[in-house]
Amino acid sequence: MFIKEAEGCGLRPLEGIRIIDLTHVFAGPFCTYQLAVLGADVIKIEPPHEPDMTRIEGVIPKSNEDQLGTNFISQNAGKRCLTLNLKKPNGKNILKKMLCDTDVLVQNFSGGKLERMGLGPSELHKINSKLIFCSITGFGRTGPKAHHPAYDNVIQAFSGLMSANGTQDTQPIRVGPPVVDYGTGAQAAMAVCAALFQREKTGKGQIIDVSMLDAALMLMCSSTTDTLATGQSPKVYGNFHPSYAGYAAYPTANGLLMIGAFTNKQLSRLFRVFGEDARADAIEVTSRSEIGKEFSQDTAMIRKYLLLRKAEEWETLLNELEIPAARVRTIDEALKHPQILSRKVIQSYNSFQNESGPSKVLVSAFSYSDGTPSVLSPPPRHGEHTDQILKDLGIGSAEITRLREDKTI
Repeated sequence: MFIKEAEGCGLRPLEGIRIIDLTHVFAGPFCTYQLAVLGADVIKIEPPHEPDMTRIEGVIPKSNEDQLGTNFISQNAGKRCLTLNLKKPNGKNILKKMLCDTDVLVQNFSGGKLERMGLGPSELHKINSKLIFCSITGFGRTGPKAHHPAYDNVIQAFSGLMSANGTQDTQPIRVGPPVVDYGTGAQAAMAVCAALFQREKTGKGQIIDVSMLDAALMLMCSSTTDTLATGQSPKVYGNFHPSYAGYAAYPTANGLLMIGAFTNKQLSRLFRVFGEDARADAIEVTSRSEIGKEFSQDTAMIRKYLLLRKAEEWETLLNELEIPAARVRTIDEALKHPQILSRKVIQSYNSFQNESGPSKVLVSAFSYSDGTPSVLSPPPRHGEHTDQILKDLGIGSAEITRLREDKTI
């Protein structure tokens, strides 16, 4: 089994676990990426002449030409890559041979494609009864839309997420980053880890059904619950809360400041900063349901005072008083902040084969005291590890050459 301990970090949780990655684009690859940074040996399988489309997508043209686009790099580091044509009998046979020593298979083909190829979970469990088969699709494996394809933007539209974003004047607006893709990948990775733990107790494999639509609803959990309770979608307020003036974005002398003075104590502190002690005193003894009655006046007062200083000054001052607040930053500004730089969320590769590409990636939103998530190798080139993986299966050089000639690999 392929085990590579992170130097100085201890043994990561999933060391010794092998995962076959039959995914592409964002949601599926992000799931397996999260498993890879936790130590799993992830083997990404791509068709020989149809690589993952994200390999040629990104902001650096030279990297796209090298099939190492930034859209691919962002969730494929730490994996190995095998090219394999699953439409060929020999390709299917190689996959089945690999599955004998595999813990998890993750796939995100739509429309029951693997089942039609004879590679569905029921068939694969005959080879390995302990296999965890994780399927990631737009709408899930059940229901009237089970066979319909989807991307992040389509699920945003279908789920109501777009309609919940923006303002009364601008809605609906698509959330820019593909949050549904990444939210789905995170849900899938959690499901796989739980299934591995469950298998320790039962000794049995598992079939996991992950839906991008379901994940979108989970990302809107409180809003979805409100809608279930009332039968009506929540109204859209953009950067403002409908009744709490202290929970909103305001202009300052040099940019927007987002304030999170949500509790009575926090809102009272905010008004004391402004020297408005009478209003602060009133807030301390007012119920939360009553505070909203002064929304317009409170909003006008906060707006007036915040215009007197720069956003950075307000952020520092309010944070020192335990009032949540942040200047609205761009991503490039955020990535340069000492707070982010102090964390382990961004890590560098040990080496990289594409000089035009980035040398750092995001890894995980959490860390451990021992065996923390880490990236030990760069994203693989298309088919980079094909020969070595096949040799590990006992396939000789002559046979590998023949497989390449008949376009199986």
